[in-house]
Amino acid sequence: MTPTLILFVILCYFAVLYGISHITSRDDSNQVFFKANRQSPWYLVAFGMIGASLSGVTFISVPGWVAGAQMGYMQVVFGYLVGYMVIAFVLLPIYYRLNVTSIYQYLKERFGPVSHLSGAFFFFISRVIGAAFRLFLVAIVLQQFVFNQWEVPFELTVILSVMLIWVYTHRGGIKTIVWTDTLQTLLMLIAVILSVFLILNFLNIGVIDFLESENFSRYNQIFFTDNFLDKNHFIKSFTGGIFIAICMTGLDQDMMQKNLTCRTIKDAQKNMIWFSLILVVVNMLFLILGALLFVYADSVGLVLPLMDGTPKSDLLFPEIALNQGLGVTLAIAFLLGLIAAAYSSADSALTALTTSFCVDFLAIEKRPEAHQKGLRKKVHIGVCLVLIVVIISFKYFVDRNVIDGLLTVATYTYGPLLGLFAFGILTKYQLKDRWVWVVCLVSLVLITILGNIPPSYLRGYQLGYELLPLNGLLTFLGLILIRRK
Repeated sequence: MTPTLILFVILCYFAVLYGISHITSRDDSNQVFFKANRQSPWYLVAFGMIGASLSGVTFISVPGWVAGAQMGYMQVVFGYLVGYMVIAFVLLPIYYRLNVTSIYQYLKERFGPVSHLSGAFFFFISRVIGAAFRLFLVAIVLQQFVFNQWEVPFELTVILSVMLIWVYTHRGGIKTIVWTDTLQTLLMLIAVILSVFLILNFLNIGVIDFLESENFSRYNQIFFTDNFLDKNHFIKSFTGGIFIAICMTGLDQDMMQKNLTCRTIKDAQKNMIWFSLILVVVNMLFLILGALLFVYADSVGLVLPLMDGTPKSDLLFPEIALNQGLGVTLAIAFLLGLIAAAYSSADSALTALTTSFCVDFLAIEKRPEAHQKGLRKKVHIGVCLVLIVVIISFKYFVDRNVIDGLLTVATYTYGPLLGLFAFGILTKYQLKDRWVWVVCLVSLVLITILGNIPPSYLRGYQLGYELLPLNGLLTFLGLILIRRK
């Protein structure tokens, strides 16, 4: 597939998104941008959240992870399922009862302004890094397979990627996102299913035969229970998955902002339940695709593609889809799936970051009404610039499988949020609000030190995703020290 054809497909895709944006953003008020007037159908929100939750990281990085971890990622996914039930029946009722625009307004109601700003700050850092990770992945694919051949610098690729999102989100905000995410999720799922069947057809093997084959058995282990010291032991992965779901969805303005556009709490809960069940199936499909990619690579003697001289498993899927002569159908399906997955997450992140900064830091609702819309648009552009800088920096610092890196970062940045919300929900204490930021910062420093202890110092024990609940626990204990009746 030529770079020109790839670019043409991308431009056509964004033309469709802009058309949706034009229809949904005729009213570009802040109420529509932040809440979509609370008129979103729950089934559209649920379906669109699948794409936003998975993102381009899952589309490429989960299949690429199969070589090292087989299907152990499903242990984390099963933990997600439990975490989503906690969100549906514990967190959503709180948010709807308080009628919040930003979920961190709960912390202001419960503890005070410093707690509110501390929670919003950690979300902002977490989501900037998370969105940058996701866009970094799609940028390196576009750079590798399109723009390198035209000698376009990586920095310009990143700027173009972010600006394309700004074009269709700067007016309609979350109302536009609900509809574009639905389209993008559909394209992503079609791309994965088509990829599986087209590669199976090339290998001349059926789905059932592949799943029963010896080749697949080399990659199909889900549960790892032999050595508790290993990072991917079932208990550690499952527990980590529960807290990752609670934090990265339930305590994340990006994911919750979509839920809060549903008409009622009942609709929002139905959305979470159906979303969580479908997500388990979709993740399994991605892992099966990952095993298939490595089986194909072995059958044709394909080695992992290099980026800056280093083998990158994240680039195996694009290499097979775009450069192995398996047909233009697979190439276009992959390209649309990648872009849809990446941008369905990144566009909502940009909207959520804009919402949080406007509501939590600038208290936009207290500003003169005539200035509110203009302020929101300036913040939207500012967030775009921040993302561009962070994504470009990743080129020089990211050297691991992207989804592993994304979840590792989450264990550090979401821990203080977990501790704050847990303390507010599980206790009746108030806090000495002015000291909350100190507790959060100390917790972050301690967990960073702990997370970087070599396994040899811990008798071979490898710290994994359990760092997230441990981080929350440290924050919780610190808050006890500054509690008041």
